[in-house]
Amino acid sequence: MTESVKQQARIGIIGAMQIETEGLLAEMTDKKTHTVSGVTYTEGMLCGKQVVVATSGVGKVFAAVCAEAMILRFGVSALLNTGVAGGLLPELEVGDVVLADSVVQHDMNTTALGDARGLLSGINVIKLETDRALLKPLCEATAALGYNAVVGTVATGDLFVTKESTKERLAAEFDAVACEMEGGAIGHVAYINSIPFVVLRTISDGGDGMEYAEFAPLAAKTSTAITKTFLELLP
Repeated sequence: MTESVKQQARIGIIGAMQIETEGLLAEMTDKKTHTVSGVTYTEGMLCGKQVVVATSGVGKVFAAVCAEAMILRFGVSALLNTGVAGGLLPELEVGDVVLADSVVQHDMNTTALGDARGLLSGINVIKLETDRALLKPLCEATAALGYNAVVGTVATGDLFVTKESTKERLAAEFDAVACEMEGGAIGHVAYINSIPFVVLRTISDGGDGMEYAEFAPLAAKTSTAITKTFLELLP
């Protein structure tokens, strides 16, 4: 286990939408709230761990702003991004779980300069790996609760994916198993700040948006349950 996780003071937990964080906030104790750049951050205890929970807002900019504040203002030493996503694999059904071993920003495109699609200029990487010391208990938590899970790349972009052709491209080009709008940005901020991070997603639709409105609240509850068990398994 990495030294940073061993010595952690608190875990920062970010969800994009209220449905992704309300279950966690409801069970926190010793809560204190702060507002930074329009985002409310709630400090307190959850499952015996010190946490900071925030609803960032949808999209990469909101997610990055929230992650940076978590690190610089609230001193978290690890980040968990939790919530829902669209599935990119035929075998992934609504309610299944994706645990990211890496994230990619699929809408980063400087190919006109000769770069590969998804290359993050400045740090010159395409895929950012999640922290294995966090991924292990996250996998264990998912298994303990009996959910069907896939470990793989989560593709992030400022796009709610609805086209089958886009799904196929993301799966083929990045070997991605799910798509969403925040994880890659949070991973980017974590990377440049040398903070371990992990991304948990429950499938709310098939990447075409058709089931989203009906199943997103149920998928969010699954992510919440896994997040709490994950916290319990952390040392």
